[in-house]
Amino acid sequence: MSRRDDRVVLAGVDGSASARHAAVWAAEMAVRRGAVLRLVQAYVLPSPGVSGTAVTAVREGFRGRAESGVAEAEGAVLAKWPSVRIERSVVEGGRVAVLLRECADAEVVVLGSRGLGGFTGLLIGSTAVSLAAHAPCPVVVVRGRRPDDPPPVAGPVLAGLDGSPDSNDALGYACEEAAARGTALVAVHTWNEITPEGKLRAAGTRLEDVAATERRRVDEQLAPWREKFPDLPIDVLVVRGRPVRALLELGADAQLVVVGSRGRGGFTGMLLGSTSQALLAHSACPVAVVRPGAQPS
Repeated sequence: MSRRDDRVVLAGVDGSASARHAAVWAAEMAVRRGAVLRLVQAYVLPSPGVSGTAVTAVREGFRGRAESGVAEAEGAVLAKWPSVRIERSVVEGGRVAVLLRECADAEVVVLGSRGLGGFTGLLIGSTAVSLAAHAPCPVVVVRGRRPDDPPPVAGPVLAGLDGSPDSNDALGYACEEAAARGTALVAVHTWNEITPEGKLRAAGTRLEDVAATERRRVDEQLAPWREKFPDLPIDVLVVRGRPVRALLELGADAQLVVVGSRGRGGFTGMLLGSTSQALLAHSACPVAVVRPGAQPS
């Protein structure tokens, strides 16, 4: 296991091509951060009904298959990043519970966009959403244009902003990633007929006035980050429309989209905002979800 002072990037694997792409993506991050890459695969025994010596045989079979999945991911990683330090962890238990335990000391947890069986959205619905809602660190779902495509390696980092504390934490993470990757940051903010306070805009409101006000809000939010990252090129896009549509369209030419777990208008108790969930399921590039407090200021 890693030493107490080791930095850790965790990748959840399951033997699928999507998970291998995610592991290789996570390895690049680990190398860049000087961190250990921890490859984790969970396995669950079938429903009760097997007893006696058969239980041991079944458990050994499931564990062996899980170990093979980790070994395949490790092979893919080392073929691209031979210098990365790797830990392997195969654990019996539910995927979400295991990954939440394993990521307690991690800087980020990285997942593929779908698991074995090939059902689009299956992993998103069960694991990624739960982790993005509860993990103590940012969660990245690695996606390509098509389900089994590798993720893009070129383009800017996008940060979805709405002025909320969630989006400010996401903005800090996006700045760090863009600077580390040597690419530009594009701060994306949308506005529509609903105000940030959840009310309809007054009849006769001039659209150009709204756009100017929203741009000032974004500039105010960006000001401390421009000071902290003076060499980082930061572009601002303030557009009329819905955040999901704008980020999905712009994400087609990006290498990473970063959003908060919940934005303005989030209902108390909601685990994950609709924008975050839609991006996790449909983005053409990796998506990082940053919970409040998960990213150091």
